[in-house]
Amino acid sequence: MTVQERQVRRGDRLIKATHLAWIAVGLVACAGLLAVVTSAQAVINPHAGEKIGNVQQVYDGTLMPDIQVNTFRNIDRLFPTRTVRHGAHVYPLPASDKPLKNVQFKSGNKTYDLYDYVSLNRVSGLLVLKDGKIAFETYQLGNHETTRWMSMSVVKSMTGTLIGAAIKDGYIHSIDDPLTRYVAELSGSAYEGVSVRNLLQMASGVKWDETYTDPKSDRRHMLEIQQAQRPGGVLELMTGLPRAAAPGSRFNYSTGETQVAAALLHEAVHKPLAEYLSDRIWSRFGMEADATWWLESANGVEVGGSGLSATLRDYGRFGMFLLGGGKAGGVQIVPEDWVKDAGSPKIVDGKPVDYGYLLWPIPDSRGTINEGAFEARGIFGQHVYVNPTEHVVIVVWSALPKPGGTAPIRDNDFFAAASQAVR
Repeated sequence: MTVQERQVRRGDRLIKATHLAWIAVGLVACAGLLAVVTSAQAVINPHAGEKIGNVQQVYDGTLMPDIQVNTFRNIDRLFPTRTVRHGAHVYPLPASDKPLKNVQFKSGNKTYDLYDYVSLNRVSGLLVLKDGKIAFETYQLGNHETTRWMSMSVVKSMTGTLIGAAIKDGYIHSIDDPLTRYVAELSGSAYEGVSVRNLLQMASGVKWDETYTDPKSDRRHMLEIQQAQRPGGVLELMTGLPRAAAPGSRFNYSTGETQVAAALLHEAVHKPLAEYLSDRIWSRFGMEADATWWLESANGVEVGGSGLSATLRDYGRFGMFLLGGGKAGGVQIVPEDWVKDAGSPKIVDGKPVDYGYLLWPIPDSRGTINEGAFEARGIFGQHVYVNPTEHVVIVVWSALPKPGGTAPIRDNDFFAAASQAVR
């Protein structure tokens, strides 16, 4: 081999070594980037790798406890979602100088305490705020501060609050406007003649069966349409329903109504509900983390009656927003007396109903402690309790075994006892 050939061979080896070195550098860089992405995903959802069930099992109540809990904190994996963005500042929730200690109370002629409530009601997260300060906070069943947990029907109250915001912003002219003024698809259906007020009070008069565990119910039909991810499919279902009573004459709890409410908002404000929630409340009030919200279909309208997932403290901040009468960043987001009116019992066809505008007034069974209190409530034991008189907000996450089941301990009795204990 000549000297020239040996030089060429050495040059080839040098070039190959250089290429290998650059490949190694590239692999290291990719590994680092992957680590960053993985870390970012962990921040977004620290429970993303957990085994979960499916949505039919959720509504059938046929999940084993550990899989059920995994599913409840991973509902963003069940359907497409849209992000509700938080803002640059965070509403502070400092520790109270008067923390809630063990509290004893009666419920159903039995005496319980704080530990019974958490254990028997399968509470996975509990936050008690007094005067905007944390009097008690606990995470159970594998949850922690960055966990996002499902809202179920708690989000109905957020949808109703956004309708109040849309009225304040002028997107919706009046609570007594007919729905057909905003949602043309409702014309000629059983929703003809139904007002925004009727909708918010679940008193449209449109026939609906809410039975969660019955595969033939309207609620399960709505879920099947959501699973099919067909744009506008749920609204099509609602327009095909018959009338059961005159508008405003009968209270009938209907998750379908809140998809009509979502369509109303979407058509009125001309933007996604998640974006409107972020703009008017989530970022403006000071939530500390993004939330996610189920979509009826990919890039479609948000599910107005379920599917929002957020942290425990951010649900608490939403309660604080309501406690303050609907102000965020010093701005009145909803009409002046909206929250009080929304959280008050209503008269439907001459009869009192413990339901406001997609909010549940609390019947006072313990003197005056729960007087004026109301809550956002969801199946399986989700609560955002607001007591303006006592300046208390209580958030509860639970994993009760069945969607239509009753908690072993009445939540309202615990709410009253905790509110009294932090006076």
